[in-house]
Amino acid sequence: MTHRSRRAWLATAIAALSFATTTLPAAAQANYPSRPVTLIVPWGAGGGTDATARIVGSLLEKELGQPVTVVNRTGGSGVVGHAAIAAAPPDGYTIGMATVEISMMHWQGLTELSGASYTPIGLVNIDPAGIQVRADAPYKNVKDLLAAIKASPGKYKASGTGQGGIWHLALAGLLRDQKIDPAAVGWVPSNGAAPGLQDMVAGGVEIAPVSLPEARSLIDAGKVRSLAIMSDKPSALYPKVPTLKSETGSDWTMAAWRGIVAPKGLPKDIHDKLAAAVRKVAASKEYTDFMASRGFGVIYAGPEDFAKFMAKSDQELGATMKAVGIAK
Repeated sequence: MTHRSRRAWLATAIAALSFATTTLPAAAQANYPSRPVTLIVPWGAGGGTDATARIVGSLLEKELGQPVTVVNRTGGSGVVGHAAIAAAPPDGYTIGMATVEISMMHWQGLTELSGASYTPIGLVNIDPAGIQVRADAPYKNVKDLLAAIKASPGKYKASGTGQGGIWHLALAGLLRDQKIDPAAVGWVPSNGAAPGLQDMVAGGVEIAPVSLPEARSLIDAGKVRSLAIMSDKPSALYPKVPTLKSETGSDWTMAAWRGIVAPKGLPKDIHDKLAAAVRKVAASKEYTDFMASRGFGVIYAGPEDFAKFMAKSDQELGATMKAVGIAK
């Protein structure tokens, strides 16, 4: 082979390789998904985010025709899991369940990530905070608890999420609303509601300001008592639990939300397929029945509305975090 022919052969090989590398992804996209999908959950097993992700994952399997493996990536007050979602290849094979904390973590300086760091797929859940105490706690109602905190600042501790997480903010905002220093109750970080509730039952903390669905098993077991819900209407799960407003006159409300996201740069055809699948899941009887049985709130917003929802959540929570001294 002459020098010229070797150069011609090399040029042809490079062109062929270049053509292959540009056409293979398109072929892969057309066949998406051709292998299992991973659904990352930034919080621990047993909590509300984990339960919601697992029902969504199981129903997505039917829509996508491939296994969907739920993986809990905990740590860093939610940063580890959210970062893992954002850092994954934007090929549709790694998606995640973003939680309300993505609108909060950057305000604390924990990460630069925000809702804008992802490709939004669909908002699927929203749940208000509550005030949970041990069943043998001496407080008859939330007014008794607030009076005890005011009388002995520093005596009480609470848990249920990471430092500066949504349930921390829910309690801090309530205390501020009631003219009590938010620092009057120490916060013990946890990897979600489930470990926070277990710590409370074991006597490590006195308060878990988590949602009613997350506390359900312990409430039904007679180990936890709910004093109030931070919503403008009672819970469908426990309608006898009073609203905060009915107990104290306060208008303070706070809720967690959860939605499916993917890394930035997701190809449009894969995005459209995932969005359509999540929309079907959120509207399915299996999903709504499961969520109702757990007392979880069902909400749906498609990609564009979900992006707007996250942006609004970011602004509102940032303002509240600054007001209670959680933001840096």
